[in-house]
Amino acid sequence: MISFALFFGLTVGSVCGKAAAEGKLVYVTVLFRHGDRSPITAYPTDPYQDNAWPQGFGQLTQEGMRQHFELGQFLRKRYKGFLNESYDRHEILVDSTNFDRTLMSAEANLAGLYPPSGQQVFKPDLKWQPIPVHAQPQSQDKFLSFPLGDCPRFIQLLDETEHTEDYINVTIKYQDFIHMLSNKTGLRNVTLESLWSIYDTLFCESRHNMSAPDWVTADVMQTLAKLHALNFQVMFGLYKQQEKSRLQGGVLLGEILKNLSKMAVSNSEQKLKLMMLSAHDSTVVALQSSMNVYNGKPPPYASCHMFELYMNDNSSASVLMFYRNDTSVEPYPLQLPGCSLQCPLEDFVRITKPSISDDRAKECQVPSDKRNKEVIVILSVSGCLLLLLIIILLTIICWQKELSNREGYQHVINEEVGEQS
Repeated sequence: MISFALFFGLTVGSVCGKAAAEGKLVYVTVLFRHGDRSPITAYPTDPYQDNAWPQGFGQLTQEGMRQHFELGQFLRKRYKGFLNESYDRHEILVDSTNFDRTLMSAEANLAGLYPPSGQQVFKPDLKWQPIPVHAQPQSQDKFLSFPLGDCPRFIQLLDETEHTEDYINVTIKYQDFIHMLSNKTGLRNVTLESLWSIYDTLFCESRHNMSAPDWVTADVMQTLAKLHALNFQVMFGLYKQQEKSRLQGGVLLGEILKNLSKMAVSNSEQKLKLMMLSAHDSTVVALQSSMNVYNGKPPPYASCHMFELYMNDNSSASVLMFYRNDTSVEPYPLQLPGCSLQCPLEDFVRITKPSISDDRAKECQVPSDKRNKEVIVILSVSGCLLLLLIIILLTIICWQKELSNREGYQHVINEEVGEQS
């Protein structure tokens, strides 16, 4: 059995190495989750509230900083010879969600990826240099912060998911467990969807050696972890997964493939080599679900999904995907269902097309742009008519006033004429 496992591992390693060697690496996109953080919130009876954490809730910890610094060093080693040894603003673009923890994770990552050298050292005792990280306001983020809002159809799909037999059976099976959690935490109306916050709080506290209440046993944590993983399935899979993907993760996938296709055409001219995306576990799950490569396990801190674009001798392009969710081993390859490990770009685009919407607003069943334009036109016309009416009324008033003045002036003339005679 051990010999077979060793043979399998060597075979996979050989295949991956061979695949990576077939062609020239020209472009990479990496999506990673932020590093270790404090809990997002605390339940009412939790002894550890916001002031128990150095920077409060939802903030990157020093452990999280170290995780991403190490990931940056890993990327430096992996892409040695591909990326410039020193930072070049033309070869890397970094986007992040607009959260402290994702912005700081990207910065810590870049510190490991691009330690300053030569002319880039601006302070001899500081092995760091500022590198720009871009972010959109959360309300305008359409690619990285999932689940994306403003989609009535997606809300409807979630409601339909909660009425499936599988979901109802889970609810019935764990109703006593949920009732217990409500009593112990002081939270009202605990549901499968809200369980994540309880698990997240207890998980974060355990990682930082904070004592747990007596009711938090190993079995309780195991059950919470199982239900936490189920929540991701409810959100992005379990029921009508492809349609959910078209409204969620497929949006990001479409943007990534658009960039890959663009780079495949202009690879000899473009200088951009690395697109770095700093986001959340939900972002990674949404993306992987849209390609049907999600393994069902929530992404750990600083997990990283890599897309590598290769150009072959015949000018054809291919894509290799790797997922790093364990720092003790090399990233393992992800194979797109229906394609080879090193998937031709045109096949990658064709296979994933059903998960990418051409008109998300229409599929989300939000008011169409045409209707909005019609409303704007109606309001504009109404405004113009009102303005015209006001102008007409003012004109009439001015005309009557002028007529009145003329009549008074004529009377004075008549009097003067009378006096003269």
